[in-house]
Amino acid sequence: MSDSTQYDLIVIGAGSGGVRLARMSAQKGAKVAVVESRYLGGTCVNVGCVPKKLFVYGAHVSEELDDASGYGWQVPKDQIRFEWPTLVANKNAEIERLNGVYQRLLINSGVTIIEGSAALVDANTVEVAGQRYEAAQITVATGSWPVVPDLPGAEFILTSNEMFYLPQLPRHAVVWGGGYIAVEFAGILAGLGVDTTLIYRGDLFLRGFDHDVRHFMVDEMKKKGVRLKFGSTIESVESEGGHYLVHLSDGSTLTTGLVMAATGRRALTDGLGLEALGVELEPSGHIRVDEHFRTAVPSISALGDVIGTPQLTPIALAQAMVLSRRLFGDGEGEMDYNNIPTAVFCQPNIGTVGLTEAEARDKGYEVTIYRSEFKPMKYVLTGRDERCLMKLVVDSESDRVLGAHMVGPDAGEITQGLAVAIKSGATKAQFDSTIGIHPTSAEEFVTMREPVR
Repeated sequence: MSDSTQYDLIVIGAGSGGVRLARMSAQKGAKVAVVESRYLGGTCVNVGCVPKKLFVYGAHVSEELDDASGYGWQVPKDQIRFEWPTLVANKNAEIERLNGVYQRLLINSGVTIIEGSAALVDANTVEVAGQRYEAAQITVATGSWPVVPDLPGAEFILTSNEMFYLPQLPRHAVVWGGGYIAVEFAGILAGLGVDTTLIYRGDLFLRGFDHDVRHFMVDEMKKKGVRLKFGSTIESVESEGGHYLVHLSDGSTLTTGLVMAATGRRALTDGLGLEALGVELEPSGHIRVDEHFRTAVPSISALGDVIGTPQLTPIALAQAMVLSRRLFGDGEGEMDYNNIPTAVFCQPNIGTVGLTEAEARDKGYEVTIYRSEFKPMKYVLTGRDERCLMKLVVDSESDRVLGAHMVGPDAGEITQGLAVAIKSGATKAQFDSTIGIHPTSAEEFVTMREPVR
């Protein structure tokens, strides 16, 4: 075998984690190749975080236009026209630009890009389109893929992947699920004028988020026009004259122009041949790894969504940095999954970091809760009925802030700053001694003085 097909590291998957691992390892002097069968940048860049947030921005414009008159701007309603194909085309152009950015990052780092689907021949050999490549180390970073439950009419149900390329918007839509993706797309569709119903099997969506946040979002989403139907699930879907008839578990039916499932994602390991080599999988289908991302096969590692850790791009990036140091650096560094900040780009946004109130109590903390609810200043002149929620969970004994939670405009931006404080172990007294920036919503986090419980 020629030197051109021998590498120190082959990364399977050019998503956020795979690209970061390949680049950082190459910069440390390793000879690296990355294999990708679809698109550079993975889910986040192509059918995830980036296009989703662009759609959220687009959906929010309708509210900005509605609010304009409160600030003296006269926007004739009969002259407002939304063009869905324009939004999709502009989004596609931006994604294409980002694909090019990722390609240049890899090439400029000295990484070889191999296009095609990978299969593992043995613990040190990858085959792509009939060509074999050897490597001392192989890392699987193939991510995850949305799943449509197996039910009659499943072929009529779309996932988030297809939603980014719809040829046109329907008049009515059903979104099925209760996590990040479901509530975000329900908000996007409603904001773009689609009559939207969100269906979730449980009593309350956004499982894992703070109880107050979850309840607060029920009222706010209803104000946005999203119909919420809890305690029910889809049993079948029929195509009926250009529309779909959705049969629910409570015996009711809905007629709609689109059905989207956001009910879960599976690890994307198809065709890799992992189990034949002795790589173990979890019951969930994720690749089993230790704290250093090693599988049961010493030369094969894995990171990102495919190993079942929280499916967030920054986590995959951090894992890649740790793994690169272990493989080709000083071997130092560990992943810390505590106090990971996150945002849900529903409307209004959710931002959260640290423990929820329930988690803190379950861990044995005696907690003091600070909570504030108010109308953002931006809406004082517009009459918009939107509220903001801010909440701090504090350890009563040490005064350390255990968690911060927010629903409101720019919640993600605000929470990122709070994450630094909470990661550093800031106390409520330190929050209180911090001078607020006035007038902002964010200052509420340093001016809440009276506990609610």
